[in-house]
Amino acid sequence: MSEGSQRLLKSPRKPQRKVPKNPYKVLDAPELQDDFYLDLVDWSSQNMLSVGLHTCVYLWSACNSQVVKLCDLATDGDSVTSVQWADKGDLLAVGTNKGITQIWDVHAQKRNDLRELTGHSSRIGCLAWNTDLVCSGSRDRVIIQRDIRQPAQYAERRLNAHRQEVCGLKWSPDRQYLASGGNDNQVLVWSLRRNDPCQVYTEHNAAVKALAWSPHHHGLLVSGGGTADRC
Repeated sequence: MSEGSQRLLKSPRKPQRKVPKNPYKVLDAPELQDDFYLDLVDWSSQNMLSVGLHTCVYLWSACNSQVVKLCDLATDGDSVTSVQWADKGDLLAVGTNKGITQIWDVHAQKRNDLRELTGHSSRIGCLAWNTDLVCSGSRDRVIIQRDIRQPAQYAERRLNAHRQEVCGLKWSPDRQYLASGGNDNQVLVWSLRRNDPCQVYTEHNAAVKALAWSPHHHGLLVSGGGTADRC
């Protein structure tokens, strides 16, 4: 055994991290929809939690435990199917059952003018921000990318490759690639410079919703499928 290995074995072990068995906080969430394909909870960079409860979106501040009802879509005959914070934590994208993306200014507690974005024909189950770009994935199998700084008719980019509902979206840490998972069991990777996927992965045997890019290893993507997949 080498001298270095001996030193390593003799060195004191770091104490194991203890994970609490009880939750830090429990929040009531009546009417939280039990649907695998929806994305109804997201935490902002400003320590604010957003939760979609049927027709409403509620905000909970982790700083002072204050709860605010941001919006209620009942008057539009619609319901919340996804929520996602912008990087700065000042804007919240809300996807709806009718296929509309609403952009809300949470500080003013009002919908951003001219930012009710249409284009999908069915519910929006996932959203992903990239600075001023917001992407929406829908049951209509389409991903729409928009730049909210520009008029909607000029800033729309449609990505068509999934054969069934788009149920997961995640930007890479360098913001150059978008990973999408679908109910067609595929993982697609899109470049900002192309309208067709630059990578297609078909190893899954169930819908792919769980996606995560490594912040430490460039280009490393992890994906997880549904119950039937087991991988």
